[in-house]
Formats: sequence, structure tokens, C-alpha cells
Amino acid sequence: SHKQNSNPKCDVKETDMEKQNLILVFDKGLNRMLMCKRSKAPFQGLLNLVGGKVEPKEDSITAAYRELEEETSISREDIVLTHLMDLTYYLHGRILEVYVGRLISDTSVSGSENKVFWLPIRNYRTCSGWLAGDGNVEHIIEYTVQLIETNKLHL
Repeated sequence: SHKQNSNPKCDVKETDMEKQNLILVFDKGLNRMLMCKRSKAPFQGLLNLVGGKVEPKEDSITAAYRELEEETSISREDIVLTHLMDLTYYLHGRILEVYVGRLISDTSVSGSENKVFWLPIRNYRTCSGWLAGDGNVEHIIEYTVQLIETNKLHL
């Protein structure tokens, strides 16, 4: 028989959960991905995708473009974002919305909160021990690259 989980934290409704986003940005040639080095906890010193919190009453795609511009100076005119997946953390009351996009043209990037830099796609596996997110960032990158390589995701 299946035992019902009695942990009240698991009964959190998705509408009551905090939303955050992560954004995987590729350069125009699909050769590099944009990463940031976390300057504070959690995951201080590790490599991460850019992103942040969705503000109350803010729609998700607007938040993704806002966070992207705040953290990288990439504007809505520079990229088209696709909502790729959500990771739902019921025990933490959090939904992590994942977006992916490819720059329309070569655009300079700069970050004020975290250092941002371009990582060649072919090198990301060598950085797996330095990626934030307890394996999630690695999964997001691996999944997205696989979709691109098999022509299932067209950016």
C-alpha cells in the first residue's frame, strides 16, 4: 500500500511558492554559454547561470528579462528567451523557472552582482565540480545542449 506523506510542508500549493529563475544564455554562434561566479551564499565561489527572484505580482517572462538585464546588461532586444522547464521544490516552497536563449547579435556583457563570463560549450564538463545548484545547473546545461545537438530545440 502507498503511504501518504504526512509532512505539512509538502502540502504547499504552487501558488504560494516563491518563484526564481535561471537563464541559460548562448552566444550568437552557439559556441559559448554565459556563466557567473557567485559572490555570496548560497554556492559562493561556484559557477552558476544568471537569474534571480520573480517579484510578487510580476509575470515570469518579464522577471526573466529583468533579471537578465540587471545581471548581464543583455536586454530584451538582444535575445529571445524560451521557457524550458520548471524545477519544483515542495519542501523549500520554491519553483525554479529555467529559460534559455541565444543572442541575436554579439553583445557585450557585464555583471555588477556577480562576475559574468563566457564559457566554451565544449569545456563545461570540465567545470562540473565547480557548478552551483547541487547538480541542477549541470543537468540544465546537459539537457539543453542535448536538445540543441539533436535538433529538438531551435534557438
